[in-house]
Amino acid sequence: MGVRRHLYLQIYAAFVGIIVLSVVAAGGVAQLLFDGRRLPEPLAPVAELVASQIDATDPKVSTAATAAHLRMRLTLWDGGLHPLGWSDALHPPPDPAAGAVQWLPWEHGPNAAVRLADGRWLALGYRGSFDPRHFAVGLLVLVTVTSLLTWPVARRITRRLERLRSAVDRWGAGELGARAHVHGRDEVAELARGFNQAADRVQALLDAQRRLLASASHELRSPLARVRMAVEILGGDEPEKAAIVADAARDVEELDALVGDLLLASRLQARPELQAREEVDLVAIAAEEGARVGAVVSGSCPPVVGDARMVRRAVRNLLENAVRYGGGASIEVVLAPTKGVGSVVEVRDRGAGVSAADAERIFEPFFRVAGHHEGRDGGVGLGLSLVRDIVRHHGGEVRHAPREGGGSRFIVDLPPEAP
Repeated sequence: MGVRRHLYLQIYAAFVGIIVLSVVAAGGVAQLLFDGRRLPEPLAPVAELVASQIDATDPKVSTAATAAHLRMRLTLWDGGLHPLGWSDALHPPPDPAAGAVQWLPWEHGPNAAVRLADGRWLALGYRGSFDPRHFAVGLLVLVTVTSLLTWPVARRITRRLERLRSAVDRWGAGELGARAHVHGRDEVAELARGFNQAADRVQALLDAQRRLLASASHELRSPLARVRMAVEILGGDEPEKAAIVADAARDVEELDALVGDLLLASRLQARPELQAREEVDLVAIAAEEGARVGAVVSGSCPPVVGDARMVRRAVRNLLENAVRYGGGASIEVVLAPTKGVGSVVEVRDRGAGVSAADAERIFEPFFRVAGHHEGRDGGVGLGLSLVRDIVRHHGGEVRHAPREGGGSRFIVDLPPEAP
């Protein structure tokens, strides 16, 4: 696989390179700005020339005058390093053992000391001055160079992390086919590869579970048909026998409905795309399904494009849920258009309602609110789950909201056309 390019090494090398290039750029700017003020080399002839301008009879005054004329800092010592004349402040004395020409400590600029031919010492240096314009230009160049070099490196590193995060977010939102793009051989690439492998395993397990559920549900249909036929054959005129047969027939119908719900849930999960697309008249569906349970239907909305059979199933499940948990009170179905020319279908009941903690969980498969019994009157907890699956297949969303005065509101938002 070759040498692994660790991410921390890439970042380290990149920023070291940036710092080096920034210092080089700053040095180049400084050289351009201050090139005219460098001390000429070699220093010894320059020092002799400057010393010749100093009057030996009055070295103190002459040294100050010469320094002002040359715009330099000067200090003149005798052979014993006793100061004879100076400008501004005295330079630190040189070390005779360090040589005839030596640099002195930096004080507001470069300073050097030279032993003259007559044994005296002369220190030369720049006059201390600070030009804010030069500093601003140098700082601006340094910031600009650093920013320009850092930006593409930072974006290259973080863009891959952003893509990985986007893939994880899409996968977490239910798009199980989302995968991260693998590029390179560093830690980010290994993380993306590990995520893809984990996502593949999870999707394979879910696919196997769905196939098992669909196959089991399909296989249950045959024994159910035989049981139904046997129940019909056993029917008789005796009241007790007839009641037992009727109860068994209802149990078979309930089990058959459950198998049908499981098969529909498996198909919805296995095939995200709709199998049929047609104009769906929500007003007609709400009126027909509402008449079955005695619900009051009001309002209107434009038709939507989708699978009419699935939409009808969703409306029917909401109405049956309202009948089951509505406490026998009247049920209302309200239709209205949305701003985006979509439609809203709202089913209202006067039941016990749903707590805020369970408002989302009631749409999970087989979830039941505490206190609601299972069986012929309580359902099995698949109805609302199917409603959400159907609505989301049409690009919409369903939610629960409390009803003023008690009860529940189930609100379905559908776009004009399914994706």
